[in-house]
Amino acid sequence: MAAPLAQASAGAPLALLSPGGLWLLALLGPLVLLYILKIKRSRRRVPSTWLWAAAQRDLMARAPFRKLIAQLPLVLQALALALLALALARPASRGRELTGDHVAIVLDTSASMSAAARGPAGEATTRVELAKQLARDLLSGLAPGSDALIVEAGRDARLVAALDRDLVRLKAAIDPIAARDVEGDLEAAVALGIDRLRQLGGARRVVAITDGNLARPASLRGVSLPVEVITVGDPVDNAAIVRVDVRSGSAVVGASGPDGKPSEQREEVQAFLVVANFGAQPRDVYVTMRQDNASDVLGSRRVLVKPGERLPVVLTFRPSPGDHRKGLVFELSPRDAMPLDDVAYGRVPAGDKLPVFLASVGTGQGGDAQGAQSGAPSGGSVWIERALASDPMTSVTSGALADLLGKPGLDPDTFVVIDGACPPDPPGGDLLIVNPPPGRCAGTLVGQTLDRPTLTSWDTADPRLRFLTLDGVNLRVASSLKPEAATQELIRAQEGTIATDISTASRTGTLLGFDVGESDWPLKASFVLFVRNLLEQARAHRAHGITGPARTGEPLRVSVPATARDLQAIGPAGERLEVAQRAGIAVIAETPRAGFYRLAWQGPQAGSVVVPANLTSVAESDLTTRPLLAEGGGEVAVSSAAGQPDAHVEWTWLLALAALGFVVFDVWYFTRVPRQLRGHDSPTA
Repeated sequence: MAAPLAQASAGAPLALLSPGGLWLLALLGPLVLLYILKIKRSRRRVPSTWLWAAAQRDLMARAPFRKLIAQLPLVLQALALALLALALARPASRGRELTGDHVAIVLDTSASMSAAARGPAGEATTRVELAKQLARDLLSGLAPGSDALIVEAGRDARLVAALDRDLVRLKAAIDPIAARDVEGDLEAAVALGIDRLRQLGGARRVVAITDGNLARPASLRGVSLPVEVITVGDPVDNAAIVRVDVRSGSAVVGASGPDGKPSEQREEVQAFLVVANFGAQPRDVYVTMRQDNASDVLGSRRVLVKPGERLPVVLTFRPSPGDHRKGLVFELSPRDAMPLDDVAYGRVPAGDKLPVFLASVGTGQGGDAQGAQSGAPSGGSVWIERALASDPMTSVTSGALADLLGKPGLDPDTFVVIDGACPPDPPGGDLLIVNPPPGRCAGTLVGQTLDRPTLTSWDTADPRLRFLTLDGVNLRVASSLKPEAATQELIRAQEGTIATDISTASRTGTLLGFDVGESDWPLKASFVLFVRNLLEQARAHRAHGITGPARTGEPLRVSVPATARDLQAIGPAGERLEVAQRAGIAVIAETPRAGFYRLAWQGPQAGSVVVPANLTSVAESDLTTRPLLAEGGGEVAVSSAAGQPDAHVEWTWLLALAALGFVVFDVWYFTRVPRQLRGHDSPTA
């Protein structure tokens, strides 16, 4: 372990003076000179010199100066001048001197820094405010001629202020820093500070101010420059919601009938939470669930969480059709030292049944051209519709392709099946295209006809083909498919590929180059399993509505229609956010706050979506004392802010106020009304 970067001198705190204002003390000489110089009087003829005896003595004296008499105005003016000079010299006391030619100050702004704390005088504050004040004190103790830079350690390292010697600018850069609702990365911030100092000469060092509750405890290993870590905040007990998941299920309504079957099943929203207690004492808390922007409680439970326990909690309610896709807020009460993790956010699922639209453009049941133009279902569509309807958690709608393309208000998560066509950018969610016409189809080239192809292999690692085998499946005819990449091949025959993956960033797509009615596959169990796998994928995408985890600090990716335009993104505090859109994916680069992120768009499929983002971090919610893994090649010193010397204190304003007080008293002394002379002092006495 390295020695501390700087130490306070023994005894009283070190007094600091700037010589810039001491020049004002030179005015004491002219002030005294004014009091000892004789007054130059003009000569006048008067009847008698009795009343001007003292003036006559001054005129008769040959010396230009007179004896200095200690007068109260002189003392007051001299004191005021001396205090004003000292005030302009900016006297201060400091407890430590921060040595080093170049210093990088790293401030931890992770979620745990928002926890409540006590200031030096016992006032209520937060850990991040303690860290900011300590950083200001360190800058005040910076050695003359040294410079410093400020780095913020959130989820990513951010340079707040470049190397500078102006303490006013550096302190101003610290003021807007605030704790973020993210897991911090102290390692990246320290590395950034070291990188900025690496090429400089002279003494270089890094000071990191943190509470020690790091998501990555090994962040300080292997540093190449001396690093001093100063911890702020005392360990406190804390309870938190560390996991949340909302699903759509069903509940039995009414008693069972004579045959033992339930009378009715209704949709039920089920919220699964995990409440953790990181304290040393049991916590008796209420867990409540309510809808966003509503005060009515949808569900509540009172639980007792033992020390160190992670307790699962389930809350349920029956939604109405208007509740789907709305935000849910989960809260712990009473609140504790870190209110951030006492709240979590979720979203009401879109519904228990997955909407499915089957668009058919086949030969019709009679096989004539009229059936093809009317969109009558082909034999393959009939088999697909039966497989879709066999899933009780689907709602299947059949129609012509024109009905699909011109259908207003189509659910954006609808699983779309198109038989016999390949339109560009079809609406809805996940997509299955069956028996497309020759030509380009979603990046795959549909080529020549294959007579009685022999299946040889299929991608068993793909979720769409899991738990099934295609052994014994016979096809009468199929189209040869040529995808853009070999990794897109799903089902291969001896004559060529007959099924490919046409997924995009916003949807999962599958292309079958044959009419399932021209095969015996619908008679196999593998066909039903294949359709079920497609439905399960579509159902999972619908439940989440995003392509990645919605955790604070991470980019937020939201599925939107490919035709969406004029995207707008609103953050939890109502702030407008920058959003990028590409290939049906809207991306918000950073989610620094927990809460609801709202996206809205215009276009043929205009709509909006609410996406919750949560911290749910055990590392940030655990506010107990944890050792910092500071071993490594560099020198690392760890100390507590409580053991630091007194903070830097400037006395300028106090001295200036005292100088003003002397000036005011001097003015009063000169302008006061003299007391009335008593009887023996009157001229007639």
